[in-house]
Amino acid sequence: MANKTTVGDYVSLVRGITYKGNLVGKPGPALLGLGSIQPGGGFRDADYKTVSSEEVVDVFAAAGLKKPDISILSDDFLAEVRDMPQKNLAVELLRKLLNNEIKVRSRKFLIQSKSFAELLENSIRKYQNRAIETAAVIEELIGLAKQMREANKRGDNLGLTEDETAFYDALEVNDSAVKVLGEPTLKAIAHELVETVRQNVSIDWTAKQSVRAKLRVMVKRILRKHGYPPDRQERATQTVLEQAELLCADWAE
Repeated sequence: MANKTTVGDYVSLVRGITYKGNLVGKPGPALLGLGSIQPGGGFRDADYKTVSSEEVVDVFAAAGLKKPDISILSDDFLAEVRDMPQKNLAVELLRKLLNNEIKVRSRKFLIQSKSFAELLENSIRKYQNRAIETAAVIEELIGLAKQMREANKRGDNLGLTEDETAFYDALEVNDSAVKVLGEPTLKAIAHELVETVRQNVSIDWTAKQSVRAKLRVMVKRILRKHGYPPDRQERATQTVLEQAELLCADWAE
């Protein structure tokens, strides 16, 4: 990156997190290192503005900054997070950054975003239930960040476009019965699905049952042609159609 992003650039944003409730006069959440709660339900620290606890604040937007993408989670950045003395703050920092990246991915990658969302949710739930120590959850979240970075390279490694990668994942490629088809066949299916969907949908196709039914038939035909396991075809077809909805919305933007 041309400009190195440090943990310090985002700590103040994470300190802007708000909680609902009547907390006037009480100390701010210790885990965020905040000052006293202010009248109106917000809280103030010497260096940070007061925010209302009656709404969830997007701290990145409130600071006038673009939401960070996963590229800031370089090894150097993650090492800085790991070494932060305020471990609970480090957890919240990672959670917000990872959650934002998952939201971005959910606009195009159905399976990938769901998988990462489940992993993040499981890690945070264990942490909140005190089933895992703070240092351990930080390592889990850092590991998740690295998985996301690797996922960004997946399409290039497979020789697929982003759209083809999204459909490739929708084919349940990790299922042992599907995996036997082999990577070349699965890639061919993904490529054909992209072409078929592009040629046969309109902006409002999801509202037209006839178009949706026609596309369902086409998807099943492609799966059968390439020897996709019969007992997996119905589920794969439904997933492919859900993925198609996401991509059509993305194409329309």
